[in-house]
Amino acid sequence: MTDPRASEASTLAASGRKSASSPGLSDGLLDALDTRLAVTDAALDADEAARARLAARPPEPVHVCYVPADRVSARTATDWGDEAAAVLERHADDPGLPDALGLDPDALREVLPRVSRTLAEQPVADLRADLEDGYGLRDDAEEDAAAGAAGAAVAAMLSGPRAPRRAGPRVKSMERATRRRGLRSWALFVDAYVRAGGDPARLRVTLPKVSAPEQVTAFVEATAALEAHHGIGPVPVELQIETARGAQRVDALVAAAGPRAAGLHYGTYDYSAGLGIAPDQQRADHPAAEHAKSLMQLAGAAAGVPVCDGSSAILAVGGREQVLAAWRIQARIVRRALELGIGQGWDMHPAMVPARLAVVTAFHRAGLDAVVGRLRAYRDGASEGVLDEPATERALVGFLRRGLACGAVDDDEVGSLLGA
Repeated sequence: MTDPRASEASTLAASGRKSASSPGLSDGLLDALDTRLAVTDAALDADEAARARLAARPPEPVHVCYVPADRVSARTATDWGDEAAAVLERHADDPGLPDALGLDPDALREVLPRVSRTLAEQPVADLRADLEDGYGLRDDAEEDAAAGAAGAAVAAMLSGPRAPRRAGPRVKSMERATRRRGLRSWALFVDAYVRAGGDPARLRVTLPKVSAPEQVTAFVEATAALEAHHGIGPVPVELQIETARGAQRVDALVAAAGPRAAGLHYGTYDYSAGLGIAPDQQRADHPAAEHAKSLMQLAGAAAGVPVCDGSSAILAVGGREQVLAAWRIQARIVRRALELGIGQGWDMHPAMVPARLAVVTAFHRAGLDAVVGRLRAYRDGASEGVLDEPATERALVGFLRRGLACGAVDDDEVGSLLGA
């Protein structure tokens, strides 16, 4: 996207031409500085290319739904949608719902029809068949069967009604105790998925408890072998950051994944427990969690890799009070993630989806008019009381694209603004 107010200096830098001589600064000195900063210039060029790749990608789905692998079926997405719609219908007129979701009644009335539409069309945007903590340790024969059945089920789900955009497994980690088991399950899942006619372009995998780049390199090597065997790939890999060691080295982990790196997922509970945080304080908006996610965002921004938030462990099940209490927590952590610039998170139960969709939709609806006004003013060369820059324009466009992708914004509301 071209900045209509780019300066002459920026144009010179972009073209690589030398500026006119500067009093007191010889060409020899300037050439030496160019040589000294060549490596830095190349790194900054790479950063800019990564940002461009990230901006060009379709917005990430608002959530990744986790289902134990032995419970995944071809109907999982439909079943989640039906259950989510039913719980929303039971509580849609509850006078306590606006307060639970942190929305005023008028905003909630505007949002609920959009949430219902999403639940009817694509209630699960992304799905992981969990073969790790959500599945647990089983004997080998049982996990073999679950991994294969999940691969076939995911292939069928993606070709069925109300299908997610993509899906795949979360396998066990590359730590010594689970390495071979995790890789075997990954192989069995892929084999069943391909044999069932699954679309390779919609497959991805999450690798948990990543602590060292060598683990990532080894997993990529194994995945490449599976791809060669089946004639598919490359399969995108998401790295789940659940340890202090992983958070400290997240940039190296992303580099080890190379172009396969598709996401950085925060593991709320393993990470919090590893820091000694009390169980009742292990939450996605704890200061320690936000520090870890900030490190992930820094590494992700440099490499063009998006960050995904963790989940709430409080499920919206039971009676009215339990459901509203769980939605209050869900709404709080989803809203905080959006404020931090993280638009995706985990959902562990279908009844959590309505709260997430309501908050995400309301967030984009509330900001729509201001963003559209600022973007139009910027492109028209007006100020509208805000001094915006090219980077802000990218952020404004990104906001609108995300709102459009999640159903919070309609095409006619953004007009031609996204075509520039």
